[in-house]
Amino acid sequence: MSTVIQTEAVTKMFQMGDVSVHALRGIDLTVKQGEFLAIIGSSGSGKSTLMNLLGCLDVPTSGKYTLDGRRVDTLNKNEYADIRNQKIGFVFQGFNLLPRTTALENVELPLFYDRTARIKDHRRAAVEALERVGLADRMQHEPNQLSGGQQQRVAIARALVNQPAIVLADEPTGNLDSRTTVDVLSVFQDLNRQGITVILVTHERDIARSAGRIVELRDGLIIRDEAVSGTGSQEAQR
Repeated sequence: MSTVIQTEAVTKMFQMGDVSVHALRGIDLTVKQGEFLAIIGSSGSGKSTLMNLLGCLDVPTSGKYTLDGRRVDTLNKNEYADIRNQKIGFVFQGFNLLPRTTALENVELPLFYDRTARIKDHRRAAVEALERVGLADRMQHEPNQLSGGQQQRVAIARALVNQPAIVLADEPTGNLDSRTTVDVLSVFQDLNRQGITVILVTHERDIARSAGRIVELRDGLIIRDEAVSGTGSQEAQR
C-alpha cells in the first residue's frame, strides 16, 4: 500500500512570553493508504498539536511532512489552504453544519472552495457522499430536523465529498451518547473497509479501540504505536 502520511523528526514549539513550550519533540509517523489510525493522549500530550499539523492547519517548527506524496511543510499559506481543501476531510466534535441549510447543501459546501474544480457535478458528488453514510432519505432535512448522530453523518459525508486522501476526525463522538457513538464509529469502520484512510483523534481509549492501530502520545513524543486486533481496519487485515 502507498504511504499517505510521512512525518520525519517533526517538532512544534510555542512561545509563551519568555517560556518556550515544546509541544512536539520529534514525531516520526507513517500512515499507509487504507489504515484506520487512532491518536490518543491526555491533555497536554501533543495530540491536538499533531492533529493540526497533519490537517495542515498549522506548520511544524522543524522536520518534514509529506502528504499523499507531496512535501507540504514548505508551502505558503495559499498552497496550504489548497492542500487542506483537496487532500483532507475534517470531522469535528461540534458538527459545524450551517443552520437553515439542507444536509445536501451542507455537504456540497467544500466543493465551492476547490479552485482546481476537480469535481464537476457538485450535486451528484454530495448525493453519493450522503448515500455512503446512510442518509439517502435525509438529504433535504436541515440540521434541526436531524438527530445528533445524523448530523455527524452529514459532517462525515461533507468530509468525503472532495475525495480526500485522509479523513481526519477530531473527537467526533464527543457530543454523542453511547448508543449514537457506536453508530457513528461503525460508519467510520464501514468507510475504512471501503479503503478510505481514517485518522481519529480522541482521549478515550474505548473509542480508540475501534481503529486498527493506536498511536499514543505523551509529552510530545510517541510512546506507543501498535496494531489493534479484531477491527475492520484495512491495514490490520493485511
